[in-house]
Amino acid sequence: MNKKKIVLAYSGGLDTSVIVKWLQKNKFEVITFTADIGQGEEVIFAKHKAKKMNVKRIYIKNLKNEFIKNYIFPYLRSSIEYENFYLLGTALSRPLISKELMKISYYEKTNYVAHGSTGKGNDQIRFELGFKYFNPNINIIAPWRVWDINTRDKLLNFCIENNININKKTKKFSIDKNIFHNSYEGGDLENIFFEPEENMWENTLSNQISIDYPIYFTLTFKNGDLIKLNNNFYNIEELYLKLNKLGSISGIGRIDIIENRYIGIKSRGCYESPGATIIMFARKHLEDLVLDKKIFDLKKKISYDYSLLVYNGYWWSPERIMLQNIIDYTQKYVNGVIKLKIYKGVITIINRFSNNSLYNSKNSSFNEISEKFSQFDSSGFININSLRIII
Repeated sequence: MNKKKIVLAYSGGLDTSVIVKWLQKNKFEVITFTADIGQGEEVIFAKHKAKKMNVKRIYIKNLKNEFIKNYIFPYLRSSIEYENFYLLGTALSRPLISKELMKISYYEKTNYVAHGSTGKGNDQIRFELGFKYFNPNINIIAPWRVWDINTRDKLLNFCIENNININKKTKKFSIDKNIFHNSYEGGDLENIFFEPEENMWENTLSNQISIDYPIYFTLTFKNGDLIKLNNNFYNIEELYLKLNKLGSISGIGRIDIIENRYIGIKSRGCYESPGATIIMFARKHLEDLVLDKKIFDLKKKISYDYSLLVYNGYWWSPERIMLQNIIDYTQKYVNGVIKLKIYKGVITIINRFSNNSLYNSKNSSFNEISEKFSQFDSSGFININSLRIII
């Protein structure tokens, strides 16, 4: 009897390794897919671990460039964080992983796919909306929603019983890494009074041990996207990594927040996004310079809805694509150079320049007389706008 083939989104971590063995015990031929989106050596470890568990078909694909170009940069053009703080690093990676996994499913002619997300989190929604977008008839296996391995002790016992290698240095929280950010959730972090130890943070230095001198640099943007660092062109991956490094050694981009999950549960997340934090800061100041007030205000409203769609897993939805097109239209003005200083966790703007600048010192100065603006006109403006208040 032929086994049913299934493609698993595989990280190489404890959870998805247990899922490999669990699926095999349930008569599936497991095919693993690991997306290389900047998690470093974990990709190599995932391959070796899958081989040790007798996985015959192992797919690994370098998606870093596509991740930056087609997911990170389009999101950054929105200039908004989810619930004021979160830069959506995990949410952005899931639609890309879903798309590539479904390509493998199509190539391998499988009717089943699987993921390692829990029934309490957002990722189950993000993955499965992506799977269904590319194949509405696909059968999805989400082990965390159906098996009886519902505690960490049971998970570890399953590993012992099935000879699954356990990393003795496994930390007491969940880590998700990519080139955009690191996220830390669960375990000790579920206690909101728990202060993470400094060695938890892998991609930023604390203000106490970050470098003792400020770093000055310029960022050049074209149509809203970063294209140069210090007036030098780099390939998109190298550019992003250099900015990540600058932010990391200067203590930029570390947050510890309570967020609202789509399913209604509040959760605690600790995130590091050094490069993205710098880009977002610079972009906002450039948009302040070049966008008309009405466009600026409307874009801000649209971007709020956009951030909800991305966070909640609707990357492939028609409404997200529609809002993306509106946001992208505004970016034809977002061209220029921003000079920044970073030091001990603080980003400071030094100056800004754009050929599309709408700033005119004569219009705003108290010491200049503008040819296009008369202060006497303000009386009429106020009188008209006060009508609905005084009538």
